[in-house]
Amino acid sequence: MKTWIKFNLVGVVGFALQTVTLIFLTRAMPHLGYLAATAMAVELAVLNNFFWHQRWTWSDRPSSTKCEALRRLAKFNVTTGLVSITGNLVLMSLLVGQFNLPIVGANLLTVAACSVLSFLLADRLAFRLQAEARP
Repeated sequence: MKTWIKFNLVGVVGFALQTVTLIFLTRAMPHLGYLAATAMAVELAVLNNFFWHQRWTWSDRPSSTKCEALRRLAKFNVTTGLVSITGNLVLMSLLVGQFNLPIVGANLLTVAACSVLSFLLADRLAFRLQAEARP
């Protein structure tokens, strides 16, 4: 439960970063389009979240080497990042493109929808200890 709470606290910070970035990109560069801006904002949040999850959320599962930390980043980006980017793009396309919801509100709904699956992937795959991963 403690890890879930930490995960969500980091997620709130990531969500704020994603939202600010999304607003900035859609207003400062409207030619970019909301879907490209969403992908960029999500990736920035994913990288930020990885850093804090590595240092705080799963600090009880430290990386033993820099190589392991990079493998974790790759796993985190491929699993949680892919869920976040794909989920956000699909849901944003529906909520904004089809249902004309405001971008910020749609962003909130998509992040909430992706959070449970993202936690499970991070906990079971990305931040799994190397010793646990071997048979």
